[in-house]
Amino acid sequence: MKLLATSLLAALLALPATALFAAGAATPAGADQAAPAAPAVAMPVMAAKPDLVKGEAAFTAVCAACHGADGNSGTPGYPKLSQQHPEYLVKQLQEYKAGKRKNAIMQGFAATLSPEDMKNIAYWATSKQAKPGFAAEKDLVTLGERIYRGGIAERQIAACAGCHTPSGVGIPAQYPRLKGQHAEYTATQLTYFRDGIRTNSQQMTQVAAKLNDKEIRAVADYIAGLR
Repeated sequence: MKLLATSLLAALLALPATALFAAGAATPAGADQAAPAAPAVAMPVMAAKPDLVKGEAAFTAVCAACHGADGNSGTPGYPKLSQQHPEYLVKQLQEYKAGKRKNAIMQGFAATLSPEDMKNIAYWATSKQAKPGFAAEKDLVTLGERIYRGGIAERQIAACAGCHTPSGVGIPAQYPRLKGQHAEYTATQLTYFRDGIRTNSQQMTQVAAKLNDKEIRAVADYIAGLR
């Protein structure tokens, strides 16, 4: 019996520690247990930062002729891009490339841009200081301010300030900056939305559909002079 007990003890000592506490076996109170292996967690992939040097080079090559060397277009028919929210600029370039927003010139340029190009250009333009604009039609400024700040309640026209803020700086990633934008460009876009030529914003289509030509000119002129 003594010999048998000694043999069993030796056999047990020869087993790996994990075998002593196999599934279904009781674990002695107070015994240390190996922690279960933690499941592998995939590390989030960080989005590449925009390359402003490449952005400037691409902007100079592709955009500057119409939008100005620093994004401050000197031509009323072409929008100022400086200080615009980069997400908005990227969205517009993507939609030009996809044909969702129509403009033969812009669709041609956007078709040559990669997603990285768009991001680099947008963030570079955003980094440039916008030059202030001015209102030119004094007779319409009062009407324009009333529409921009309060809308036209009796015709269920929403105030522009509700989305673009009272100062016209917009809300990043949601609504574009309008402050100081050329009145001619803004009026053209509102007309396009109203007439179904531009269709890449249902919200703007619904608002512009209720505006007449005078109201469009008034609000566009007021926006140009926002400080």
